[in-house]
Amino acid sequence: MVSTEVIVPEASVESSASGVHWGAIFVGAVGVTIILVSLGPGLGLATVSPWTPSSTTPATFGIAAGIWLIITQWLSAGLGGYLAGRLREKWVGVRTDEVLFRDTAHGLLAWALATIIVVALLIVGSAVAGAVAAATPAPAAPVSPEAAEPARKAAISFSFFSSLSFLIGAFIGAVAGALGGYHRDEI
Repeated sequence: MVSTEVIVPEASVESSASGVHWGAIFVGAVGVTIILVSLGPGLGLATVSPWTPSSTTPATFGIAAGIWLIITQWLSAGLGGYLAGRLREKWVGVRTDEVLFRDTAHGLLAWALATIIVVALLIVGSAVAGAVAAATPAPAAPVSPEAAEPARKAAISFSFFSSLSFLIGAFIGAVAGALGGYHRDEI
């Protein structure tokens, strides 16, 4: 038996309106990021107790905080991208591949906005901490090359793993945006 399927190209209506819905992107990026970033200090304060000597060591606390920031970034990228794809307006008369591209772009933009917000908060926090440290008198001792080498290695590791985490977060946000849009259009 021979199948005679006829492939009909999809009708496409181009619009002069923007395909980006910033409201959905803003809600996806900011809503989830603010919730997760606010939850982090609460969990951190629950693990550190100033009244018990067997409290968490600073190194362990720093590693846990770094892991929490990575988890926060990935969760907010996924949930924010999904919300951005799900909350956008439905496009009528747009090809299926274009809808998939736009949903993916919404997820990627939600991740980018959330990343910019978190980086801005970290920069402000670092600037405040630096200003406080500069205001307190401390003896200025020269730094030996042996003492500077571990700090240099730590900075390189931090840069590499941060870049890798941002790349993974971008992928998660883009895929989640496409899934959110797919679920949006099934309704």
